[in-house]
Amino acid sequence: MAGGPLTTGFELVAALPLPWPFEREYMQLALVAGMVVGLAAPLIGTFLVQKQMSLMGDGIGHVAFAGVAAGLLLGVFPLWTALIAAVGGAVGIEWLRLRGRAAGDLALAMFFYSGIALAVVLSSLAGSLDASVLSYLFGAILTVSAQDTLVIVVMGGVILVMMALCWRALFAVVLDERASRVAGLPVTGLSLGLAAMAAVTVVASMQVVGVLLVAALMVLPVGAAQRLSRSFRGTMVVASALGAASVLVGLVAARVWGIAPGGTIVLVAAASFALTSVAPRRRPHTPGSGRETVAAGELP
Repeated sequence: MAGGPLTTGFELVAALPLPWPFEREYMQLALVAGMVVGLAAPLIGTFLVQKQMSLMGDGIGHVAFAGVAAGLLLGVFPLWTALIAAVGGAVGIEWLRLRGRAAGDLALAMFFYSGIALAVVLSSLAGSLDASVLSYLFGAILTVSAQDTLVIVVMGGVILVMMALCWRALFAVVLDERASRVAGLPVTGLSLGLAAMAAVTVVASMQVVGVLLVAALMVLPVGAAQRLSRSFRGTMVVASALGAASVLVGLVAARVWGIAPGGTIVLVAAASFALTSVAPRRRPHTPGSGRETVAAGELP
């Protein structure tokens, strides 16, 4: 990608003085990219968990990895080819599920295994699994450039805006598709839109935690938030806050102990889930508790 006014301005913003351990530019870029992903990924994950498709991020991630390999083979910026592949895979999974051609888990499995197999084949055609491919597989948040971070910020901004505009309708659809159709909601369009937003989130997260761990950042903060919140909207807010906190703590720990930041971020998220799992709940979690309000046309 060629540099431009936006990228130059972003580099200046990223170079603002911050206290240790974010005093260096690469840590500031990692912080910005990571916080955007930490905020956005659990928002999408909240809907996937409610829809009982928690592993959808894994399936999309493997398809996106095939897109990365295709981009490297063709000499194209990998994030764009990954985005095209991920959106296509996510829409394909949801289309098969909605049309009844395959159950959700079977559709997910088909794209999951096909994606990773295609990635291996394309990588072999490109020559080998070099460091550039492995950075997407395991994450390389400390090496993101200002241009990469700008792309991640734009993707994350799109997710946040779409969630702010559509979360009520999406909640109705994931809670009860049949009642949503009766209420006149465009169930097919909303379901495909959610799948596409999940794909964008996965691609934005690849350089932060890697394809192998991207689903964890989408799901683990949600699991913890369900223990702490009284409503679906509260779960979204708390999960997003926990995702951002996991990124912050993970980056600090990685800098202090010199360990892999992507894995550390996910371990922090897993620790939050484990702690909330053993703590007493404020009230029983009832995923279907909002069904009556949906039928009445009122969403929580």
